[in-house]
Amino acid sequence: MANVEISAAGGVVLDPDGRVLVVHRPRYDDWSLPKGKLDDGETFEQAALREVEEETGWRCELGAELDPVFYEVKGRLKEVRYWVMRPVSEAPPEERDDEVDELVWLDAADAAARMTYPHDAELVRAATA
Repeated sequence: MANVEISAAGGVVLDPDGRVLVVHRPRYDDWSLPKGKLDDGETFEQAALREVEEETGWRCELGAELDPVFYEVKGRLKEVRYWVMRPVSEAPPEERDDEVDELVWLDAADAAARMTYPHDAELVRAATA
């Protein structure tokens, strides 16, 4: 979309049992998927991996890309691209940022139900179908 003003990326992280990693952000008091804005010169894929690691402490590998999500933030169009991800190793806890205060692994149905935003629930369903 030509009028996208904010670009972000994230992931639906699945463990070997198919559980989904869900994050709580105290700033917004919401349950969502790990994501964040692209840094200058960064690709969507790089941002997705970096943001997931910063917010969750899990280093991951990219799987299939999911359909992008578009929504308005303060009158500006935001695009968020997501990938299905698998954890490859856990980073030391001190490397996590403070944007997330709680992480939980939930089965797909519970993860979708926990999501604050309907588009996040749809991403969970698409990633675990």
